Amino acid sequence: MTTAIVCAALLGLLLFGLGLYVSAARGADKAGAYPSDPADPFFKRIRAHGNTAEYAPMMAVLILICGARNPSTWVLIVMWLAVASRYSLAAGILMSSTLDTPQPLRFIGATGTYLTGIALSIAALLSI
Repeated sequence: MTTAIVCAALLGLLLFGLGLYVSAARGADKAGAYPSDPADPFFKRIRAHGNTAEYAPMMAVLILICGARNPSTWVLIVMWLAVASRYSLAAGILMSSTLDTPQPLRFIGATGTYLTGIALSIAALLSI
């Protein structure tokens, strides 16, 4: 269960850290209304936070469900890969010059999110 708690906490830190990053830009008058330019740094902050808010909570729930069921080694590995995928995707969004072009970390993070999310969902079902 310790692994599950650490993974869920890391997802929480990512979500709230990105939220603070967006708020700091607003508070520093670096950003006004919602930008639409995919190269705008504030737009990238918003998207990194928004995308994390869409996926991290469900990932955390699945991780905690699986962690409560004495998970096998492969499930523990998938938990860590899920967290790494979410961090990779956020870094890829923030580091890209524009969101209009592909970025390897974004691709790895998105692919990892879907694969680990499906794997954790199946693991949760198998643990019943």
